[in-house]
Amino acid sequence: MAGIFAGVGGFELGFEKVGAKTALLCEIDHDAQTVLSTRFPDVPVVSDVRSLEVLPAEVNVVTAGFPCQDLSMAGSKSGIDGKLSSVVRHLFRLLSRSKVEWVVVENVYFMLQLDHGRAIRVLAESLEDLGYRWVYRVIDSISFLPQRRRRVFMVASLSHDPRPVLFADGELAQKTNGPHEFPLNFPLGFYWTEGRSGVGLTLNAIPPLKAGSGIGIPSPPAILRPDGVLGTPSLADCERLQGFPAGWTLPAYPEGKRHDRRWRLVGNAVSVPVASWLARRLAQQKERGEIDVALAPIKRGKAWPAAAFNVDGVRYGCNLNSRVTNRKTRGLSEILKDDLRPLSSRAIKGFLSRAREGGLKFPRGFLDRLEACASE
Repeated sequence: MAGIFAGVGGFELGFEKVGAKTALLCEIDHDAQTVLSTRFPDVPVVSDVRSLEVLPAEVNVVTAGFPCQDLSMAGSKSGIDGKLSSVVRHLFRLLSRSKVEWVVVENVYFMLQLDHGRAIRVLAESLEDLGYRWVYRVIDSISFLPQRRRRVFMVASLSHDPRPVLFADGELAQKTNGPHEFPLNFPLGFYWTEGRSGVGLTLNAIPPLKAGSGIGIPSPPAILRPDGVLGTPSLADCERLQGFPAGWTLPAYPEGKRHDRRWRLVGNAVSVPVASWLARRLAQQKERGEIDVALAPIKRGKAWPAAAFNVDGVRYGCNLNSRVTNRKTRGLSEILKDDLRPLSSRAIKGFLSRAREGGLKFPRGFLDRLEACASE
């Protein structure tokens, strides 16, 4: 396999866990390069995809978690033609010169809505022009870990039906209880740097780890435990919440130096268990399970659905759940090994002030517990 836009190796570590061998890594970020060179010492690391002419002949899978800053809800929203996200076009240049059987692309789910889904349409058209059949689906890391992290995973093949990879597991999307109905007898994760909107309240898990925050500092979400303890998880625990071993990104910043930029590396990474699940699906190539979904041709100018495919020249959409396993996900207490770092009274009061201004609905008693934490 080859990892393009490899970050700190989430795809590669996940694939190697099920027997894949990495032949090439490509990543422009210097800190991420340091991590890759340390964790994959026998694999060549190319710094710029624009300098790659062809892919190694032995590569039969290419993974590409291309830059999301122009496609994210919290980013520039300049779209697939933005300065950073447009670099994905070099993936298709390489594919036009190297006939790779399987392609796996990852990015934020907001690209399905931004500009009526133009980004996913460009990806689909580019793959179709090269003779690929494709399928995509929004997959949530909470299928495997206590982190709610929805990402679009697109799988394409030159000669296989790719639907068994993504559609063999899962159910129709269903409505769930709103965050304001969450009970307080489980840990609650939320963005303490937000408050007016989109606080990401999540039951027995955290909202997505991000490269930055609403107040301009690198920080993980906060966790309110049932016993009233409020704080943020350690960097090592956040690596675990992405499926990496603790200390995976440490080569970028050795002991004794500030680790601010490590937060960005972890926040931008692909969740390792999702990558492993995809790798197993690719290796097994099971027959597609029968899923009772209503298929509808995708119409231009509309936001794209949570799942879609094109295997016979027509694009169809369907509405599948973003959870791809039925097994019970481990809770936060099973992942976190370090003590929570307490939030300061000032930080808590800042969140409370923003929450009251925003007027969002919160679980009964949630803000009262935060008030108690601020007064301790």
